[in-house]
Amino acid sequence: MAETEPTQQPSSGATDLVPAARPNPPVESLPSLKRQHTPPPAIEPQTHDGQPYHFQLENLDRSLRAATARMTGGISPYAMASAWLDWSAHMMSSPGRRTELTFMASQQYVKLARFASGCMMGTHPEPPFHPRTGDRRFTGPEWQRMPHCLSAQAFLAVEEWWDMATAPMRGIEPKHAERVRFLAHQALDLIAPTNSLFSNPKLLDRTLAEGGRNLARGAMNLMDDLGRDMTGEPPASSTRYVVGRDLAATPGEVIFRNELFELIQYAPATGQVSAEPILIVPAWIMKYYILDLSAHNSLVRYLVGEGHTVFMMSWKNPTAADRDLALDDYRTHGIMAALDAVSRVLREAAGQPSPQAHEGGGPEPKIHLAGYCLGGTLSAIAAATMARDCDKRLASVTLLAGQTDFSAAGELMLFVDESQIAFLEDMMWDQGVLSAGQMAGAFRALRSNDLIWSKITRQYMLGERDEANDLVAWNEDPTRMPYRMHSQYLRGLFLENRLSAGRFAVEGRVIALKDIEVPMFIVGTETDHIAPWQSVYKTHLFTDAQVTFALTKGGHNAGIVSEPGHPGRYFRLSTREPGDLYVEPETWKARAEFHEGSWWPQWSAWLKARSSPRPVTPPLSGAPADGLPPLVAAPGTYVYQR
Repeated sequence: MAETEPTQQPSSGATDLVPAARPNPPVESLPSLKRQHTPPPAIEPQTHDGQPYHFQLENLDRSLRAATARMTGGISPYAMASAWLDWSAHMMSSPGRRTELTFMASQQYVKLARFASGCMMGTHPEPPFHPRTGDRRFTGPEWQRMPHCLSAQAFLAVEEWWDMATAPMRGIEPKHAERVRFLAHQALDLIAPTNSLFSNPKLLDRTLAEGGRNLARGAMNLMDDLGRDMTGEPPASSTRYVVGRDLAATPGEVIFRNELFELIQYAPATGQVSAEPILIVPAWIMKYYILDLSAHNSLVRYLVGEGHTVFMMSWKNPTAADRDLALDDYRTHGIMAALDAVSRVLREAAGQPSPQAHEGGGPEPKIHLAGYCLGGTLSAIAAATMARDCDKRLASVTLLAGQTDFSAAGELMLFVDESQIAFLEDMMWDQGVLSAGQMAGAFRALRSNDLIWSKITRQYMLGERDEANDLVAWNEDPTRMPYRMHSQYLRGLFLENRLSAGRFAVEGRVIALKDIEVPMFIVGTETDHIAPWQSVYKTHLFTDAQVTFALTKGGHNAGIVSEPGHPGRYFRLSTREPGDLYVEPETWKARAEFHEGSWWPQWSAWLKARSSPRPVTPPLSGAPADGLPPLVAAPGTYVYQR
């Protein structure tokens, strides 16, 4: 078979993220199926429109898979089918497990019968089955009445049985067992008694009390949501919060812009500031203003008020035209470009307007680097690369719910294997991006009770609208992910876990997290289902620097947006010095110092302790003499892209 033209390879180290045997984003060539040791005579390949037929057939396959992926929300039916096949085959060959499940079902039947008889006799027996932690569907006095208490108990009994049935068996792939359990719970959530008007006592009581008006309101809510979805309009609740007025309203100016991000420099709120500024790198899977919500819970506004100079990256929302943006582009044209711009601002403030003037002068200006979620992962990569290349500009590194090891990356791992990633790649290859709706679908599926079925019940049956708040409005302003970058991220980090395994290369050379020498502040959140705190904590294993770890109450977003004065907040904190022995996560949690309130003041104090002791006059906005004049007032222009 004659050679096809070579495919384009990723630039600036991106080839190290994708195995050479699987060139990723271009279409792979089909393998040559040779059956002889002596190659046959060269034959010119048949072509159509200048392309070999096998190339076009591969494109046909990918297009068909992409069409299937759009119908399944990006979930690979092949991955799910293989999980069911693995589970059922092992179940068929495990008569002991089947006998155990049969015995368990008979016990549950007896318990239900005793419970039902006690309820009918009016003795109010103790329910034999209990919801899982965090499941609030069957709370409330209405669920204690017959026959609703019996339907709830029957559902919980079936749920408990399936938990047992999908427990790992000897020989089964653990991920397959988890997937079967996930799919079983998805099916059970669909038929839960809470989802039906006739089996949900709260719905029945409301419908009778209002004469069905709640159902009429629910129908109007449904029509409104469907209409907005079809026309691309944002949900009605999000229109109550306006970006630049209610959200992302901390004063500042955009001082730098390229094809990937805008850099915002926030106006000082104090007469003197710490000499070392903070550069915040948000995830491009979300709009940056999760860290600059309303005035009372804006992390940016709080830091500025504490005497810090803050710079924020506002990422562009990519379109299909940005399909070839690579993961390393977000480092080179993103973080490194932002660090260069901040350095120019600091040099001009110090009277050193150019790098040439700086050489032979005072020390290099220092910057605190802080990354959130995916921005934290990229910040760790950038910091390790800078350490390798002897770039000494960092004063510290902060990771906010940012993972560096993906071996236990939470419930999202249910969607990560070769079949699933290839399926997603074909969909993104066809579209150019992973759309916001497709991305949100996976997150909603992980919490279907809270994000799907309870919403349907509340808004379309009870006729109630969710109360608008800033976090909900931010969540309804999603972003997209470019094809090439997301494919490299899923393969290099999630699937192959190259960063912590010592196989992640940047610009052709492997980087190591242990090269980072500056102090690190790492925040994990207790109920994070995207970046579990135990996974975030694993950074201790791969670094030798001083690490201060904070474990805060809340989830992936609410645990970070944890402003002072927020009721019920708490966190645990301790510092590992270089040379200290490793402590596993649960032991650390039991030993760490417990604090009431927000972790923000602790982080601010930590930053100041690692900054110059003498405050300075706040730098002017931008560096006009060095070609960085202010461009536009914050929040800039990229934040408005939909």
